[in-house]
Amino acid sequence: MEIRETVIILFYEDYELVLKFYSEQLGMKIRQRGNSLSILDFGGSYLMLEENGVASDKEKTRSQNPTVIRFNVNNFDSAVSEIVARGVKVEVKSFEWGTIGVVFDPEGNRIELKD
Repeated sequence: MEIRETVIILFYEDYELVLKFYSEQLGMKIRQRGNSLSILDFGGSYLMLEENGVASDKEKTRSQNPTVIRFNVNNFDSAVSEIVARGVKVEVKSFEWGTIGVVFDPEGNRIELKD
């Protein structure tokens, strides 16, 4: 099997709110936008946002969402500063294997930035 592209599909309750978060606050470029489905650039792949998901007003548990989206970035401090300036709360955590910035989207899904 030869994989051409990796696609991550996320389902959301408030599609418009989440699309705005990923495109405006995280700065992801919209490739294609529809009424209930949008595609955003995600490195060499893409992230698809669709409606009909379930929101949480706090971090989703692993049983609710066992997946973490991680963005490996070239300049960690710059990336964190950029999204903080756009109003995104980032919790920086350091480990012996590296540093991550933990972010939650408006529906409680965990996202990480990695140095």
